[in-house]
Amino acid sequence: MTPPETFQWRDLASAPRDGTRILVTLRATEQGPATVDTAYWARGTSRAGEGWRAADSSADCVILYAEAELMGWMPLPSPLAASWPEPMRPEDAQEDAGSGI
Repeated sequence: MTPPETFQWRDLASAPRDGTRILVTLRATEQGPATVDTAYWARGTSRAGEGWRAADSSADCVILYAEAELMGWMPLPSPLAASWPEPMRPEDAQEDAGSGI
């Protein structure tokens, strides 16, 4: 039997910016707790600028995340992973430039 996948959050600066879909942790805000989403880096278009987009964006509704909204990333788990990862905790992140608020 294969051991279960271990989820390791990584610094956002190391995330691929080639269109690869990844998991990201969105920071907790007044609107709700930290969450995990699937996103990818996209070049700018006439409808939206360059940056991190939610994977469920469409041409008519682009969901763009500011760098300050994201804490960390990890590759997508294999389809055989037993569970979804917990959001990254603030104490796990090394802040380089403040909280971004």
